[in-house]
Amino acid sequence: MRVLRWTFGAIVVLGLIVAGYVAWLVLQPGVTDFAGGTAVDLAAYTGPSPTGTPADLPQGDALSRGAYLTAAADCAACHTAKGGVPFAGGRPFKLPFGTIYTPNLTPDRETGIGNWSDAEFLRAVHKGIGKGGEHLYPAFPYASYTMLTDADVLAIKAYLFSLAPVHQATPPNTFGFPFNQRWLMAIWSTLFNKDERFRPRPAQSPVWNRGAYLVEAAGHCAECHSPRNLMQAPDTRQKMAGGQAEGWNAYNITSDRLSGIGAWSTQEVTDYLTKGHAAGRGTASGPMREAVELSLTKLTRGDIAAIVTYLRTVPAIRSSASPEPTGPAPKLASAGPSDNPVGKRIFEGACTSCHAWTGAGALVGQAQLTGGRAVNDPSATNVAQMVLNGSGKATSGHPVMPGFASAYTDTEIAAVANYVTARFGAVPSKVTAKEVTRLREQN
Repeated sequence: MRVLRWTFGAIVVLGLIVAGYVAWLVLQPGVTDFAGGTAVDLAAYTGPSPTGTPADLPQGDALSRGAYLTAAADCAACHTAKGGVPFAGGRPFKLPFGTIYTPNLTPDRETGIGNWSDAEFLRAVHKGIGKGGEHLYPAFPYASYTMLTDADVLAIKAYLFSLAPVHQATPPNTFGFPFNQRWLMAIWSTLFNKDERFRPRPAQSPVWNRGAYLVEAAGHCAECHSPRNLMQAPDTRQKMAGGQAEGWNAYNITSDRLSGIGAWSTQEVTDYLTKGHAAGRGTASGPMREAVELSLTKLTRGDIAAIVTYLRTVPAIRSSASPEPTGPAPKLASAGPSDNPVGKRIFEGACTSCHAWTGAGALVGQAQLTGGRAVNDPSATNVAQMVLNGSGKATSGHPVMPGFASAYTDTEIAAVANYVTARFGAVPSKVTAKEVTRLREQN
C-alpha cells in the first residue's frame, strides 16, 4: 500500500507539473508592458533612483532607513502572530492543502535569523532558498521581492538584526504529500520567479518609477490583488483584478471604472491608503487594514503619491463579480428586506447605533456602508468577515468596529451579512452558515 501511495503521489506530482507548464505557456504570457518605453538596468538609469528611501524622508542613520524599507515591504504583518511579539513569526496561513507558519525574523541565533549571512539572506529574498538550501514556499512573496535591490534587502536585514532576539521556534507546517515536497518549489521558481532586480523605464516619470518599485517589489500588491493560476502563482493576465488573502476578498485595483478604482479621485485613493477609509468608497478591513496600519501609514506623502500615480496606469480589467454600487438605502427600517427577520433583528440591535438605518454612518464617516465594495460583493465574504472579526485595532487611532464572533452563531452571522448586502448593496447575497464556519476556521 505504501508503494502504491507513493506511486500515485508521483503521478499526481507529474500531472501537476505538466498541467502547470501548459498553463504557464498558454495562460501566462508575461507581464504586459503597458507603460510604454523600454526598461533599462538600474545602473543605466539617469533619473533619480526609484529604489532606497525617498527624498522626502528625513535622512537618519542606516537603521532608520532599514526600518522604513521594512515597513514598505510590510514584513511585520505576516511575521507576527496575533497577540505575539512583532517579527517573531508563528502566524498561521491556512491553505486548502494545509497550514504554513511564518518564521521568526528576530536575530535569535537558534530560532530566528541571527546566524544568517548577508548572502544567505539575499538568496532567500531573491531566489526563495533558505539558509540550509531548502526551497521556500511562495507564501513568502519572493517572486515580488526578487525585484528589490541588494542594498535595500541588506538594509532590511540590518534593521531586523537590530531588534531584540526572541527565542520562539516556528511550528511545523501541516502540508501532506505531495505538497510537503519542497523540491517542487524549484520547478515553481523556474516558471514564476524571474530572479531579476527592478528595471525602471526612462520614458516614464521618476514618480511613476518610484511607484512601480513600491507597488510591484516592496509592497507586492499583486500577490493579494490578483487571482491565482493552477500552480498558485499570480495570474499576470488578470493582474490586480482581484484575488484573496486569508479568507478575505482583495478587490480589483486596476483602472477599471466599475469594478476597479478608475472612478476614484486621487484624494480618495490617497485617503484609503493613508487612513484606511475613503468617503463613499469603503473602509479597509482584514489584511488590507493591516497593510494600512503597519505599512502604508509609515510611508512619506511623496511615496503615497508615487503609489497612486502608478496604480492609475494599471490597465483596466473588468471583474464580473463587482456590480455597480447602489446609492443610499431607505431611511425607514420597514423599507428593508422583509424575508430575513433574523438579520434585521441583529442589525437593529447591534449595528444601527453606528451605521444607521440608511448605512450613511450615525457618528463617523468610517461607519458608512453604502458605496463600499464589500457591501456590493455578492459573495458577502468581507461583510461576514467584518462581523466575525471587526475592523482594525483599538490602538490604531481610527474608529474601530468590534468583532462579534463570540456573540452570534454562524447562522446569525450569515443572516445579518445577507441583510446588509440586500439593504445596502446592489445584489443580495446568500452566504450560508457553512460558509461562515469556513471563514471562522481561517481566523
